[in-house]
Amino acid sequence: MLNTKDMLLLEPQSWKDYELIDSGNFEKLERFGSFIVARPEPQAVWNKSLPSSEWESMAKAYFKKDKQSQKGGQEERGTWIKKKGMPEQWVISYHYQNMSIKLRLGLTAFKHVGVFPEQGENWNYIHRSISRMGVPQPKVLNLFAYTGGATLAAKASGADVTHVDSIKQVVTWSRENMELSNLDGVRWIVDDALKFVKREVKRGNKYNGIILDPPAYGRGPDGEKWILEDGILEMISCCKEILDPEKGFLILNLYSMGFSAIIAETLIHQAFGKEINLEMGELYLNDRFEKKLPLGVFCRFTNF
Repeated sequence: MLNTKDMLLLEPQSWKDYELIDSGNFEKLERFGSFIVARPEPQAVWNKSLPSSEWESMAKAYFKKDKQSQKGGQEERGTWIKKKGMPEQWVISYHYQNMSIKLRLGLTAFKHVGVFPEQGENWNYIHRSISRMGVPQPKVLNLFAYTGGATLAAKASGADVTHVDSIKQVVTWSRENMELSNLDGVRWIVDDALKFVKREVKRGNKYNGIILDPPAYGRGPDGEKWILEDGILEMISCCKEILDPEKGFLILNLYSMGFSAIIAETLIHQAFGKEINLEMGELYLNDRFEKKLPLGVFCRFTNF
């Protein structure tokens, strides 16, 4: 069993279609495929390494926050200022071993573009776990699944995947990504994640893999409130009931700045015990100037 006294720092490696170029002054400069964009990043509290003039010349799109988004605790909403030749939508690819997926990106009003690049290392973990499991077409559940990067990684690795998100438009976006990746057969569910898992417990359904990517705050399709600190314990307890006890893996990502990897580790150990192959630590991206940008914590394990 892994000694968890030393936390891991995980950065996605060798992704041709993504690069964090620079970060600082609460912003980040990134390349997605052929296009470079600049957008807010609240954890980039240091100075930029490149001059602002170089950011301006390199970026094909720059996110400008609305005034009301300056207030603490609110989702950063705003407008993308685009240069000539910058499309509203474009496609990038991700490859690892024999897993290959494609993702359609787009400029949204909430500074997001449709992918969290730091999750690449978790996609690799999904592929390795499914490959080692020895189960033909294992069942994988992706909760708070967003545009489906982890869903596609599991599907491309041979899993039978159920994808759950509360926003219909985001599930439609995920389906587009599946089709771009020449995959099919994902089970799409528009639902409140906690409600869905509680029903799965009652049904007695089991999964070989569970991926949890909960936001700090969220809304279900019928107005259900999700607050991370209020709901995460019940969610983990339900996941314990539906994860296969002998052939399973679980990934928990936490983006709230108030939650540490040790909190995630304690939650997982309390629910699943300590006889699991557990890893925990921080996800980060390294810019060209070796500045490490933290982008959430993770806790993940296999029980085989």
